[in-house]
Amino acid sequence: MGIAMRETFGRTLQLMKDDPRLVVLDADLGSATKSLMFKSVCPQRYIDVGIAEQDMVGTAAGLSVCGMIPIVSTFSVFLVGRALDQIRNTIAYPNLNVKLAGTHAGVSVGYDGASHEAVADLAIMRALPNMTVLCSSDAPETAAMLKTAYNYQGPVYMRISRIGVNDYHDENYKFKIGQGEIICPGTDCSVIATGIMVPEAITAAKLLKKSNIRLCVINMPSIKPIDRNLIIRAAKVTGAIVTAEEHNIIGGLGSAVSEVLSTTVPVPMQFVGIKDCYGTSGDSNVLLQAYHLKATDIAAAVKKAITMKNNM
Repeated sequence: MGIAMRETFGRTLQLMKDDPRLVVLDADLGSATKSLMFKSVCPQRYIDVGIAEQDMVGTAAGLSVCGMIPIVSTFSVFLVGRALDQIRNTIAYPNLNVKLAGTHAGVSVGYDGASHEAVADLAIMRALPNMTVLCSSDAPETAAMLKTAYNYQGPVYMRISRIGVNDYHDENYKFKIGQGEIICPGTDCSVIATGIMVPEAITAAKLLKKSNIRLCVINMPSIKPIDRNLIIRAAKVTGAIVTAEEHNIIGGLGSAVSEVLSTTVPVPMQFVGIKDCYGTSGDSNVLLQAYHLKATDIAAAVKKAITMKNNM
């Protein structure tokens, strides 16, 4: 099991401390988001605004106008939910250079329950003009994503999981906004996954290989802009698509992929994700199973998509 992605987030912030433009803001959750790790090496550029997410976003906007590059950090559900008006009107609308890091996304948050589990954040953020939306799938990608977002000019929303997964990238991985990557080549069906569902898709490919199904696994860390060319190419090669995300199947990765294919290469699709409901409290792994977000669920969806393809 790799390092928890929130832990990598904190460690990477520490490594970025020498840039005098960087300022980190949190809303009384620094110990959970791990932004406090930055405070330990650079207290003069760390601001804890308290439980005041709207003020945090507004403060970040002001710092950006003054030439700083703020990284705003708190749980995804509080950042996107409580501060949406400020994100829209003071960051996205004026196209300010602010980076929003939403941690503890999805049901894998665990025992904190539905009130703390963001299941619609990707849908909300990708609907905002000017907003770039990213989602990391392991620890090395989290580090690379944060560095790339920081050097990108414009507002960015980064979705970061609480838990750790089996790392499949190494420290030399290069993150590119607007670009996905093929992890496992295959010709029978493509799984386009994001976040912690990518390692699950890799496991699904191994399970399906026993049934002589050659699954193409694609990591899609850039939700907006999305890699249209890779999606279209995958649809043409395999003729069937499954999307996998720890997010509502409405408005997230699955919707983004559908928007591409419906106007280019319509193919049979299946959607693995949260079926338009809220999370609940419990052990992370138990919840992932309960909400059908495991490799076996992806494998079952792949078989359905292939059957649909063969029946056309």
